Amino acid sequence: MLRDAAEHLLAFTGFPVSHWKKIWSTNPLERLNKEIKRRTDVVGVFPNPEALHRLAGAVLVEAHDEWQVSDRRYLAEGSMALLNRPQNPAEEVAQPALIAS
Repeated sequence: MLRDAAEHLLAFTGFPVSHWKKIWSTNPLERLNKEIKRRTDVVGVFPNPEALHRLAGAVLVEAHDEWQVSDRRYLAEGSMALLNRPQNPAEEVAQPALIAS
């Protein structure tokens, strides 16, 4: 099963090596889920599912807006610019077989 999914499992290797750790990390997602949980715990009981969806959606919109205007970036703009350049053999590209040790 893992051999069949190798292309998907190793998709992160198409990015610069400096991005790998952040791509496979779930820290931002865990933090966002924790914030949604914190906000919903304050309310306690929702009158209907739509009320819960509205609150969770509002938290997600707020997080999105903060990420858009924040000076802090999860992936630096300079390293993101590397993704738009054509591949050059001399660039920072790693072979999964060499890194897997």
